[in-house]
Parts: sequence; structure tokens; C-alpha cells
Amino acid sequence: MELDLNGIHQLAGEQGIDQETVDAALSEALRLAYLKTPHAAKHARVELDPRAGTFTVWAQDEIEQEPTEDDPHPAPKLGEPYDDTPKDFGRLAAATARQVITQLFRKAEDDKIFGAFSGQKGKLITGVVQQDAKDTANVHVAVGDVEAILPRREQVPGERYRHGERIRVYVVNVARGLKGPEIIVSRSHPELVRRLFEREVPELVSGAVSIMAIAREAGARTKIAVRANTDGVNPKGALIGPGGSRVRAVMENLGNEKIDIVDWSADPAKFVAAALSPASAAGVQVISEKNKTAIAYIHDDQLSLAIGKEGQNARLAAKLTGWKIGIESEEARERKASQVRAEAGETDAEAGE
Repeated sequence: MELDLNGIHQLAGEQGIDQETVDAALSEALRLAYLKTPHAAKHARVELDPRAGTFTVWAQDEIEQEPTEDDPHPAPKLGEPYDDTPKDFGRLAAATARQVITQLFRKAEDDKIFGAFSGQKGKLITGVVQQDAKDTANVHVAVGDVEAILPRREQVPGERYRHGERIRVYVVNVARGLKGPEIIVSRSHPELVRRLFEREVPELVSGAVSIMAIAREAGARTKIAVRANTDGVNPKGALIGPGGSRVRAVMENLGNEKIDIVDWSADPAKFVAAALSPASAAGVQVISEKNKTAIAYIHDDQLSLAIGKEGQNARLAAKLTGWKIGIESEEARERKASQVRAEAGETDAEAGE
């Protein structure tokens, strides 16, 4: 049966698909198509002849074997192969070939996209917002010829995504989906903030400064803990930039989200105190290093600042440090300490009598 194999090979070669892959896929597809024809043999293989531009279906019939004492239920043997190519198979063969080529082309394109994006996981990319009427829950972001998905769970509450708008997104995952490569991106991931700062702060790229921890409530506030790895470098100043230019450039990408930059410390008490910024802690008492619990003592006029609106500042400080932080009044502690000292003095006086 004739088939334009040379033309098929040429088309496939233009897409970077080798001849062996095409022939294997085409042979199997033609074999399955043959098995669906009337009176098809159960056992068959397809042989392609690229030079002649033909293919042949070689079938084999089962030959029942006589049972013996040693083998009472012998498996049938296969007879000699014979040409069983259907005479009216041409149209079906051509349609099968077209389907195989289409599938191979789609797979090759998917592999190309997957290969290009598999190394982008964990990185920052820029895309253009595309609205999809059939998928209103998610935002589609065009990155070149590919569309990434910004799911609702990765969106920032209150942030609007307008069609045609250019946005920066963080690549959360690249996987092979049922409909091809699936690229999931995020606007709410804490690492998005890290990547944005890396674009603005050369000291982060060089390693002179490190971001040690990030706590984020997307759309509201982010806390970042930084440390210097080189003497003479101010880590907070590096991220803030001259006149606040660097942190302002990051905030422009995050809308109205506020950013607190604090000093990281290996000393839990110092780190907890810094994490409660912009409030100033009068002192921090570590209750249990094992359970990571501490109490921060704050002056009364700073208490609301330390706790934050709806507890946000304290919550982010706990998330940033990984510690459970109790917040108590410094004045109340002093009053209690004075009372204890006074009671102790009265007890000593009574004992003297």
C-alpha cells in the first residue's frame, strides 16, 4: 500500500523529529488501525519501505496445538507471516498518518516548551495578562508564545489584573499536564519579593548581603530579615537604597504592600526584638529555646504598634522568626517587679523584728 513516507520524514525532520521515532509511531498506529478492520488477524506487524513509499501488513494466524501428557493445555503457535494489507486501506492509512504526525508535532512542541521552562522554576519572569472567558477563576499570563496560569490561590487579594498589562510573576511549578506543559505562576509567593529585590540590589547577587527569612501577607505587608556577609556593608541600607530608591522600586511591583526590613541575628532575643519593628522592644525574655517561645516587653505607647492592625505585625514577626512571641507591657512588668521587691522588703522587716 502506498504512503508518502519521504514527505512525512521531511515534515518531521523540519520539526526536529527523527525518522526512527516517526516510523515506530506510524507502524504502531497503522497496526492498530488494521486490527479494527473486518476479519483482521490477531497478530500483525507493519513493515515500512521508505524507498518505495509503501507499507505492508504482515499477519500471522494462530495454529492450535495438540495436548500432550506433559502439556495438556498447550499455547497456540503462530503460523508463517503473510501479506494481509487491506485493499481499501489507503484512505484510512492516510488519515492515520496525518493523526500520527499531528500528535508527534504537538509532543515535540510541548517538549520544546517544557524544556525551555523547566529551568525557570523558582525564577522571576515577565508576562502579559490575558483574560480567558472560559476560565474566569484563573488569570492567563502570556510569556512569549506560551500561556502560564496564575491560579486564584496564587493571586493577591484585591489586586486587579487588566488585559494587556505587563506583570512580573514567580514561577511556582512547571509540569506536564493532560493538555501539554502546565506552568503555574504566583503573585503572592514570598519568594517573589526576594527575586524582585535581587533585580535591584547588586549586593544580593554578589553575596555581600543575604536575605535570611521572609514573612509575607500578600497585598498588605512583608517582613524581610537580612544580614551582611562582608565587613563594612549595611544590609538594611543595601536593600533600602539611596533615598529609598531600591525598596521603592520593589514596592511599585507589589502595589500598596508595605515592606519592613530588619536585621537578622543568631541570638533569638535580638532577632525577635528586631522582627517586631517598627515597634521598639524594651527587652525580650526567651522562655524555651526547645519550644521556641519568647516574651517581648514593649512600652505602653508602642504596644499597638508592636501588635499591629488585627495582630498583623506580631503575626508576621512570629512567622519571620519561627518563634511564638508573647507581647507584654514593660510598664506592667516594672510595676510587678516593684511590688515583688516591696513585698520582699516587708517580709525582711518582719523577720528582723
